[in-house]
Amino acid sequence: MNEPSPPVTAAHPGQDLAGLTLQYEAAPAGHWDELRGDATPVQAQASRPKERAFSTPWQRFLEPLDKDPKDREADLNSRMRNLQRQVRDNGITYNVYAAADQPQRPWSLDLFPLMLASNDWQQIEAGVMQRMQLLERIMADAYGPQQLVLQGQLPAALVQGHPAYLPAMHGVAPVGGRYLSLAAFDLARGPDGLWWLLSQRTQAPSGLGYLIENRQIVSRQFPQAFEAMPVERLAQTYRTLIDGIKARSPAGPSAHIALLTPGPYNETYFEHAYLARYLGLSLVQGNDLTVRDERLYLKTLQGLKPVHGLLKRVDDDWIDPLELRAESTLGVPGLLQAVRCGNVLVANTPGSGFLESNALLGFMPALSRQLLGQELQLPAIPSWWCGEAAALHDVLPRIQSCVIKPTYPYNTDRQSFEPVLGHSLSRQAQNEWAGRILRDPDAHTLQTWLPLSHQPTWQVLPDGSSSIQSRPVVLRVFAVTDAQGGWQVLPGGLARLGTREGIASMQRGGSSADVWVQSPAAKVTRHTNPSAQHAGASSPHQASTIPAASDATAQRQRLVTSRAAENLFWMGRYTERTENTLRLVRLSLEILSGENQNLPCLLHFITRMATRHGLVRAGVPAAGQAHRVFERSMMAGLWDQELATSVGFNLRSVRLAAASVRERLSPEHWRLLEQAEARFFDPSQDPRDPTKPSAGLDTVTVQRLLADTSQMLAALTGAQTDRMSRDDGWRLLSIGRHLERLSFLSDAMDQAIGLGLIGEQAGFDAVLELFDSTISFHAQHQQSRTPQALMDLLVTDPDNPRSLGWVAHTLRGRLRRMGTLADGATLALADKVPQWIGMTPESLWPLPTPSPSTDSSGPLPLLATLTHGQTAARDVSDQLCGLFFTHSGEARYSVSA
Repeated sequence: MNEPSPPVTAAHPGQDLAGLTLQYEAAPAGHWDELRGDATPVQAQASRPKERAFSTPWQRFLEPLDKDPKDREADLNSRMRNLQRQVRDNGITYNVYAAADQPQRPWSLDLFPLMLASNDWQQIEAGVMQRMQLLERIMADAYGPQQLVLQGQLPAALVQGHPAYLPAMHGVAPVGGRYLSLAAFDLARGPDGLWWLLSQRTQAPSGLGYLIENRQIVSRQFPQAFEAMPVERLAQTYRTLIDGIKARSPAGPSAHIALLTPGPYNETYFEHAYLARYLGLSLVQGNDLTVRDERLYLKTLQGLKPVHGLLKRVDDDWIDPLELRAESTLGVPGLLQAVRCGNVLVANTPGSGFLESNALLGFMPALSRQLLGQELQLPAIPSWWCGEAAALHDVLPRIQSCVIKPTYPYNTDRQSFEPVLGHSLSRQAQNEWAGRILRDPDAHTLQTWLPLSHQPTWQVLPDGSSSIQSRPVVLRVFAVTDAQGGWQVLPGGLARLGTREGIASMQRGGSSADVWVQSPAAKVTRHTNPSAQHAGASSPHQASTIPAASDATAQRQRLVTSRAAENLFWMGRYTERTENTLRLVRLSLEILSGENQNLPCLLHFITRMATRHGLVRAGVPAAGQAHRVFERSMMAGLWDQELATSVGFNLRSVRLAAASVRERLSPEHWRLLEQAEARFFDPSQDPRDPTKPSAGLDTVTVQRLLADTSQMLAALTGAQTDRMSRDDGWRLLSIGRHLERLSFLSDAMDQAIGLGLIGEQAGFDAVLELFDSTISFHAQHQQSRTPQALMDLLVTDPDNPRSLGWVAHTLRGRLRRMGTLADGATLALADKVPQWIGMTPESLWPLPTPSPSTDSSGPLPLLATLTHGQTAARDVSDQLCGLFFTHSGEARYSVSA
């Protein structure tokens, strides 16, 4: 969109650069330069930008960086690395087309913030508040008397004819008195230095979560500048948003508010999870909710819980398959009826999408005079809806100086397309577009092309050098409705940076920047908490609102949705399954490379265990037949995504299950998951592709990788055990882990006994290794390798977390703690789990019978208990799924019936 100017090296920067002797790039000619606070002259020479001083905000920002020139570039590069590391550590992602088998794309954030002086912000704030009031009036008329259409102030094609207009909501009074609780406005600064409105978003505006993360990260890179400026804080506006939704909802201040997300494959899912955690909301998907008796409920382990307010991040088309898109799986059947009955406040009220039309901007000045009796304080970019004959006749000859935009959105039966720059088209292409417009004028809107202002960015070039380069910038600001029905503008925003070719959306490779609004001197507040002063917001892992004392009891118990419970359950199972199979592979590789590689019972054991747990493909020769073939097959199977029980599959399944409950996980927990998966799936470690340098990966290298992964899984276990609230969701995670451990260890002991491992020292040691109890055995029993000593440690020991007795005892305790759910059905499940603690080793393996082969009195008593343990693990798992996840049991247990 914008042609960049060549970079200019400041050989003698003077005082206006505050000592910043770095290569920098001025804004293109005719564009406003945010760094200098004026427009670059059209006839400017390459050396001209050095003569223009920096703007006052930028001078104050750069002043703390005034140090030795040779260290300055290294200092900014260090800050940039810190910023990028923080983005990765916080797990901030933006995925255009998220998929299970593709890595998530880190959020793109620039080092420098967009600076706004207080006088600039006053213009923006006043204009946005006025436009918010105007949009509310327009929507009230569109779903009420419709006088604007009847009087000719608005064309019917842009209201009732717009695909986003919902006739089903006509005549419905807004819950809480306001149609709009939140709106976003995209602004750009023109060459005149004034801010112009480009577009407005009312259905499900994104950016509030990324915005607060940008502030948290960038302010920490420049703490001195942030303190000195000073910068307006953000947290209060978030509190205003939630307090406003609660106050206007049917239940008032004690309302239960949820955030409706399309799910983890949505490109902005990180923001949904982050906002839910930051604002203290329940993060829900459509199938978590149900409508009963025209009221909205959340399906939880405790039953149906009422939802009084819904902050939606799903477009209106998809929120109710009963009345809108029948194919939608993102919405809630009957939701519109619940809204019509006034039983739930949806932010924003369904049907606001027509306000986003580009064509509407051209009618706003007259509408402001008609509805508010005021001239607009914030001008919009000149727009012409081609559905008006006069506008079409006026603007079509000037198509080369305009931007051609669609009137209606995508995913509708109306024609839509990507915006097109008129001046980028050839004469023939312009004529072709003119013909398209004449054939369907209603679907086209033309807007004047605005040269966007340019923001300085810190760029690291391919050769390793760095420089300040300019990029076009669009500012998104947000307005929210407070508890009294008034409006408040968040004092900051999300700056979206384009590429050299022009402004780009985040889907097309754009970047972002923080926005620093300077506070007037009278409003400066000194904080004694440095972290609060730098971040300008509450901790991202705490709710931005502090509940009153009277609400503390009501909010003490965290609701666990059935979907979240299922994902937590399987997150626990897959974590344990990954640990078990990884330990089995490590043991197998050690045996195949060690001194016992020819011991038949060991080779039979690892072959049978690897086959039973899907670690080698069917048809692979047994370890006793072909050592190296079996070894290479097992190593290749580590990354095999077609094997449903491979280590790689299990590890990836942990992350996928965790992604659906990300709002419940700390950033450290999520980072551990990503690091473990990334380390394991590092292409340099993949032996499957012979074109890669690692095609000849040896056993030692694989063992080192497995050891690293095992260490990360140990940290992950600690995060699950000690860093999560112990509610019913956590108990299901723990139950999933213990069911998996009970099943695996019972089977391993059964196979070891059947193959005679206990009678061989190497086999005995292998069982201890698989149970991860070698150190404990040597400490307690030294070299007493008797079956009874093994039973004592691995079966009946109440203190060894790897003993079957400890696992079963803990599992029973978790099930009993959930006895208040499902009419106490888990109490009966607890009774199904075997009790090994309290049994004597001799009762499981009698002294006269050192091994099964010499036992003349019948099978070992232990074998029956092992079978009992495996059967109990399967039965308890199936019944838990029926009780809480699929609701396939009796009707009284179902929360969705």
